[in-house]
Amino acid sequence: MRAWIDVATLAKLKNLNGGLVARAASGLPLLLEEGLKLALVPPVLDAPRRVRVKALSFQGEDEAVVFFDEVTDAGTAEMLVGCHCLARRADVDLSALESPEGLPSWVGWQVFDEREGYVGIVEAVEDRPLQPLLHVERADGRTTLVPLAEEFVVAVDEERRRVDLACPAGLLDL
Repeated sequence: MRAWIDVATLAKLKNLNGGLVARAASGLPLLLEEGLKLALVPPVLDAPRRVRVKALSFQGEDEAVVFFDEVTDAGTAEMLVGCHCLARRADVDLSALESPEGLPSWVGWQVFDEREGYVGIVEAVEDRPLQPLLHVERADGRTTLVPLAEEFVVAVDEERRRVDLACPAGLLDL
């Protein structure tokens, strides 16, 4: 199990005081809380690489306006837009998540792609620092690795145990 978990992405600047809109990492609830120490990746020249959550204002289940001790102006905050917030696994309460690893329990689920149709069956979900990876067993016996990026997930049907994706052209051929 990895020591770090991707808990959020800094989506956009919210105000002139350094507030940023943070969105939950793909497949997870928003795990930010006041006092949580984070590493920001990729690192940005002349911007903080490590921050502490000063204040949060939730705007729904998967989004919040976040303020960091180290970010006090819009210029610094703007440099951090697009960064992922990594927290030490030991510092995050994972008890509310679906599986003990903090990832959706999709093993055995069917995977479909908008272009290719049926892709295969999820044989494992691998925790990675920036995003989880689906290990999908194809009909021909090969295993395809698919990044579980928010942009790729079109729909998740729990009742039918099915994940619909919109993968970039060529990704499933790797």
